[in-house]
Amino acid sequence: MNAGLLGVGKYVPSHILTNQDLENRMDTSDEWIRTMTGIEERRIADEETDTSHMAHDAAVEAIKDAGIKPEEIGLIIVATVTPDRPFPSVSSMLQYQLGAVNAAAMDVSAACAGFMYGIVTAKQFVESGTYDYVLVVGVEKLSKITDWEDRNTAVLFGDGAGATVVGKVSEGRGILSFELGADGSGGKHLYQDDKLKMNGREVFKFAVRQMGQTALNVIEKAGLAKEDVDYLIPHQANIRIMEASRERLGLPVEKMSKTIHKYGNTSSASIPISLVDDLADGKIKDDDIVVFVGFGGGLVWGGLCMRWGK
Repeated sequence: MNAGLLGVGKYVPSHILTNQDLENRMDTSDEWIRTMTGIEERRIADEETDTSHMAHDAAVEAIKDAGIKPEEIGLIIVATVTPDRPFPSVSSMLQYQLGAVNAAAMDVSAACAGFMYGIVTAKQFVESGTYDYVLVVGVEKLSKITDWEDRNTAVLFGDGAGATVVGKVSEGRGILSFELGADGSGGKHLYQDDKLKMNGREVFKFAVRQMGQTALNVIEKAGLAKEDVDYLIPHQANIRIMEASRERLGLPVEKMSKTIHKYGNTSSASIPISLVDDLADGKIKDDDIVVFVGFGGGLVWGGLCMRWGK
């Protein structure tokens, strides 16, 4: 039996920071931000809300949606580059908060591809029979590492969390294929040195090339064709990068997830947050072929192809 997603959940802060708000703080404009990125607003967590708090609220939703108890979880994987502190890990804090007393816990640092790395890791543990259920959370409080004086990066990022419960699903459903990759030579283009730093031009070129290719690769590995894909959930980094991936697959606009206008780039949280919204809107149905693809600092990337359903 394949591993698949049994439950999903999300958390986004209530405070909305609009493009107009940023216009008042720095030399930028709503029109420029929308045109260049597709972002209209983003959510920003307050000082009292840290990464672990957002992870907890998303995880509670996912566990409830999966219809299991915290004690049944065998492993917790949290993908984040903005932990509360260097250690203890967010996953260990989450294990305690949830009462998941039988769960091992570890954090994964793969930037915006972190959720993909977490899901693929969970798949191995489930399909080997090691654990029945693995909780995977993508969560970031990027506002605490954003340089609010840098207009090139300050407009991009938001805070939030998305969570999934990975377990065995019925025959023919679940994760059909995946790809993970890295090119450390590009690490100089996107990194944190106190605050987040990015060479936007180089990251854009890398992402346009790699996102589309990874999507094609996982489709081929699953023994499928582009025409078989029902829905694409790309990392919500930049609408122009996302559109390039969609066009490479030959998908119509309505078959690509788009939440960037509401949340901005939430790094490892963007794909699971988008998944929750898309399911709520009825955009994904049982037995749909769904492709997920993400990229991030490292430079790293990851993708998977899944037949949706339990």
